[in-house]
This record gives sequence, C-alpha cells and structure tokens, in this order.
Amino acid sequence: MEPIYVCGHKNPDTDSVVSAMAYASLHNALGDNEYIATVLGQLNDETRFLLERFGFETPMLLSTVRTQVRDIDYDEPPVIGANVPVSHAWEILQENPSLSAVPVTTEDGRLYGMITAGGIAESDMKSISLPRVQDVPIFNLLSALEGHIINNEEDAFDTISGQVVIALPGVSASVLLPGSIVICGEQPEVVDRALAAGASCVILCQSSLPERFVGISSSTCIISSPCDAYRAARMIHQASPVSRIAQTDNLAFFHLNDYIDDVRDAVLQSRYRSYPILDHRERVVGTLSRYHLLRPRRKRIVLVDHNERSQAVSGLEQAEIIAIIDHHRLADVQTGNPIFVRNEPVGSTTTIVATMFQERGLLPSPKLAGLMAAAILSDTVLFKSPTCTPRDRRMAERMARIAGIDLDVLGREMFSAGASTDKPAEELLRSDFKEFHIAGHNLGVCQITCLDIDSVLSRLPELLDAMSKLKAIRGYHALLMMLTDVLRCGTELVFLGEEEAIRQAFDAPDVSQHHIFLPGVVSRKKQIIPALAALWG
Repeated sequence: MEPIYVCGHKNPDTDSVVSAMAYASLHNALGDNEYIATVLGQLNDETRFLLERFGFETPMLLSTVRTQVRDIDYDEPPVIGANVPVSHAWEILQENPSLSAVPVTTEDGRLYGMITAGGIAESDMKSISLPRVQDVPIFNLLSALEGHIINNEEDAFDTISGQVVIALPGVSASVLLPGSIVICGEQPEVVDRALAAGASCVILCQSSLPERFVGISSSTCIISSPCDAYRAARMIHQASPVSRIAQTDNLAFFHLNDYIDDVRDAVLQSRYRSYPILDHRERVVGTLSRYHLLRPRRKRIVLVDHNERSQAVSGLEQAEIIAIIDHHRLADVQTGNPIFVRNEPVGSTTTIVATMFQERGLLPSPKLAGLMAAAILSDTVLFKSPTCTPRDRRMAERMARIAGIDLDVLGREMFSAGASTDKPAEELLRSDFKEFHIAGHNLGVCQITCLDIDSVLSRLPELLDAMSKLKAIRGYHALLMMLTDVLRCGTELVFLGEEEAIRQAFDAPDVSQHHIFLPGVVSRKKQIIPALAALWG
C-alpha cells in the first residue's frame, strides 16, 4: 500500500506540525490507508518542547515530493550470482520473454554486471571458431552435462580447461592433444589414447564404457553423461560462469532515490534497454526500461495549514494532491482532478482536524489530545488572536479535558519554552517564516511569540543586517519580523523595505527606526497581511 504524506508548510509552526500528525492519526485509525505525517523543515523551540512534553517523536522530514525511481512500477526480475553457469541465465531469459537483461551480482548482492540473450548468443557463436574453455568449475560442468565423475574417489578436480574436441570414429591421434577436452561415445581406443596423451577431461556420451573405466585413478577427469556429443560440446561452453560474458564496463544504473526527470534525461542519452536499480546499500533491487518512464506513479499528499505554492513542499507539481485542510485564504495551489478541500474561518487548522475526529465518532489519545490543545493555544495566541473563534476555545477545552491538563498552565509553559531569543539573527528570522505575493509585491513575514520583546529589540542592528541579506537573496520588496508579546497583547513590527507602505498601512507617524509597536496586533494573516493587501489593492 503506497503511503499518503501529510504535509504542513515550510518553516513549520506548532499548528502546522500537529494538524499533520492529528490528520494522519485520524485516517490511520479509520484504516483508510497508510498516512504519514511529515515536516518540511527544522522545528522551532515551542514545537520541540511540546512534542517532548507529550511524548512524540519528530515526524518524518520530507524535503521533496518529486517522483523518484522508488515510485514507479519497476521490474523485479531474478537476480543471479556471478558464478552461476551461462546456461542458467539463458533459462531465466527464456522463461521471461519480457526481460531484455538480467542483473548479475556479487555474493553480497552488489551489482557485478548485466547479461542479455544477445550477449549469450554472441559468446556461443564465438565458441564455434574458438572451441576452448578456461577454468570451468567442475560443479558447473557436471550440472550442465547432467553427468558424474567415474574416476577413483581420491582423484580431485576443481576446474576444467582445454580445447574441446569431438572424437569422431577413426579420429587421428594427432587431434588428441595434451590438455584437451575429448568428447566421445562407444570408443574405448579413443579413451585410451586420450588418457595416454594427457587430456584434461574425457566425456563419455551415451556410452556403456563407464563400466570399464569406473574407479580408474588418473589425472584426466572422466565424466559419464547422458547427453549426445553435439549437446555436450555446446553445454561445455554454457557451463562457464556468467561473469565471463556479462557486461561489466560502462554500466548505466540508477538508485531508488534518483528523480525520474533526471533518470529520463540519462536514459535518452544511452542505448540500453534495461537498467539495474540499486538501493542505499548498493544492492540490486530491480530493473527499469524506457516504458516505465512513460506514466510514473506520483506521490500522494495532503496539504494542511496552507494552500500556497511558495509555502508548500518542493516538487509539488509532480505530486498528486488528494486533500487540503486549511484555515487561510485560498491561494494558488492547482490540482488536476477534483479533491477534498476543507477550508474554514477558524483560528487553527488543528481545530478543523479535532472537529473531524468528533464527526467520525473518534477520540484522540490523551497524549494526542494534549498536543492538539497546545496547537490551538499556539495559533490563537492564548485565544487573544482576532482569528480565534468560540469553536477554537471549545475544541481546545475539550482536548484539554481528554488529556487531563490545565490550559493556562500549558500556555505559560509552551510560550516560555518558545521564547528563546538568544539564537543567531538568521535563525530567528527563519522562525515561522512565510512568503506572500500581493498585487505584484513579494514579501516575507516571520513571527516570534515571546514574553520579552525588549531583549530581541536590543539586537536590532544585527536583525536588520540579517534581514537585508535575506531580502537581497530572495528579491523581496519588503521583509517583516513580528515580535508578538503575549502578555502585552501586541506586536513589535521590525521591517525593511516598503517603509511608506508600512507607515500608511499601520498609521505610523515615524518609520525611520525600522520598528513600530502595534497594540492589539497578534495575527499575521488577519491583521498584517490584510492591511497591506488593502493598501496595495
């Protein structure tokens, strides 16, 4: 069953992370599919504290949803070892006509080479003009000939080498050279001359002669086989290890984590029909051909707490969005098919997910309920945000009762834990950061909820320097940092760029110091962004 990834937005805040976890938990409990909660970046201090407080691991980090090799229905043909006989590889290719090649591996499963029907045929044709084999393992030879050794049990043979000679009736003694492999039938005189000449091997085909030579002690290996002479001659060559004829140079292969668009480019520049696929341990797990790339299976995802491309996971255009759960304005995410969308004017996406639990007649676990209550407190800023609704409060109180916690105590704990302001300016700037595109204006807005904004403002030159660098790198028209004070119920707005727009939007008499205090302002989406959008039209 292919997983469905539940993704919050980049620079995740508590509501984004918890709503993803809660939504995945809800659908997994219903047995709908395998839902996996993910995060798109580093967690802030508040979220880390809450996950540890309620005993949860950090969700899986998802860097991209671009289609990878692991997402396609690649072939999983038999994989053969480098020492198996060529005849075995031929049997596999004949039993699977759709296979154009079979991977050859070392003992630990790593790629050694590729064997094709064409490669086997080419080797077989060469054996006609060069009827010689070298160091064919004796066990391979016995298997290919369906034979057995009739020498004395103390005679030991590991490999067989030599020129292959079919001894026809009346064959000249000059043909039976030392070290040759002699194939004969009911011809005792040929066997005697071959033993005398020091042949490396004598193969008795469909003969009763083994009764005469059984138990003989000789440096020549004597094999009895039910095969006829012609078949025996061909099977000797096919008893060679497949490693002798496998292609090992200039191999083109891919890994499970490779992206399909990169693979497609590489395939178009090569001439092969089949490419081995390796896992992270470099072990062969399958093969792909060109037709696998025509309609690859895309990753399926659910977007929570956002519906804007700039805030979404990388590679969104290659994924299949199956649902959006959000409480923000509708933005620019597009889908190829109708999907489930739930967008409600509440203060927290977690409130929506908690409602879905209630509608399905399910109770979250006490741990998850506590985490969900904390997420609602976080996004509504202790119910002081203008985005907060009575439903947010009711859901938070209900989750708190399930978890057996006090909301006031939890609020003080979480905001104290998330108020670490001694981080580098660049890291502070990444806290709960979102991009917005309004009427041709590009801006970035980060929000830090803390208990003491004065300590952050004391670092204003350092903050402005970091903001200036980020503004230049990303080409923003303006960059804003919201320092939201929970106790004072207001926000110190630090800004860079579009100063006149800031002055007009927030009725500020002086913006030369690049910061103003906005009493009663605690919401980015309900107060900051609408004010600028109204100004810019």
